[in-house]
Amino acid sequence: MSRTVLFDELGGPEVLRFAELPPEEPGPGEARVRVQAIGLNRSEALFRSGGYWYDATLPASRIGGEASGLVEAVGPGVTEVAPGDAVSVLVIDTTMSSRGVYAETVTVPVGSLLRRPDDVDPVTGAAVWISYLTAYGALVEAAAVRPGDTVVVTAASSAAGLAMLQTARHLGAVPIAVTREPEAKGARLREAGAAHVLAAGDGLVERIHEVTDGRGADAVLDSVGGPGLTELALAVTRGGILVVYGWLDPRPMPMPRNWPLRISGYAVHLVVEDPEALRRGQAFVLAGLRSGGLAPVVDRTFALDDIADAHRHLEGNGQVGKVVVTVP
Repeated sequence: MSRTVLFDELGGPEVLRFAELPPEEPGPGEARVRVQAIGLNRSEALFRSGGYWYDATLPASRIGGEASGLVEAVGPGVTEVAPGDAVSVLVIDTTMSSRGVYAETVTVPVGSLLRRPDDVDPVTGAAVWISYLTAYGALVEAAAVRPGDTVVVTAASSAAGLAMLQTARHLGAVPIAVTREPEAKGARLREAGAAHVLAAGDGLVERIHEVTDGRGADAVLDSVGGPGLTELALAVTRGGILVVYGWLDPRPMPMPRNWPLRISGYAVHLVVEDPEALRRGQAFVLAGLRSGGLAPVVDRTFALDDIADAHRHLEGNGQVGKVVVTVP
């Protein structure tokens, strides 16, 4: 049997429950993975509570989009992976209710698997791909950031935010971190590459212009959205780009009026669902891991038994980096 996390109703972490389910036999084009570690993402808390971009199928919805493990079995005709292969699992389409990875085993299409190099341990393998492919896609594919560019990253202490800072630094850009807790998190953000750490809230645009000598940022990477987006756009230099890749603030986002301004809505799907973009992204991230320029920051690990506590920690906004759950 496979211990699996399910939920029957929308709500807080307390709605998560365990069930013993038979491991699903892989069909054509599928593989079954013995999960070793699970990377938690804010999207899963939104999915559980009803704030995600698609709805959970209730009752008995699965949950989870990112994990690492070992291939246990493959379906007919599968040649891409074999039993014993180390892999990372990405479930980022609309199948989380049926394919969610909060479990001891998960059966997924082989297209959801990325080979895990021998020097990437299970925790790193569960912490790297969604955050760093998000950063790669936003900075390289969408914003075309170049050496010397100034890049502002909001919600910078999240796993994706830290990946954005590291990736910007890796590209030779100048990263500026924005956080609600600059005193508590400033040192960690500078370790990730931030040249400046600024407090979110009133006066942010003025502070960005101060540290850029009045020029503004070449790129602003925002995962917050909401009505503050209009003011944040004023921090972008003439001809720069505002990339919006999240909606931590669920309120409407008024369209900025300070033209010329490029605005791009971005999601990691745009890389993962494009084979060539995914190939480029994988090569970029793996090269960064090998050189040490990219290194996932793990804030805290939990046991699978403590999945509700892991979600509480995730939603507490005190973490710096990725929350990871290990599976025995």
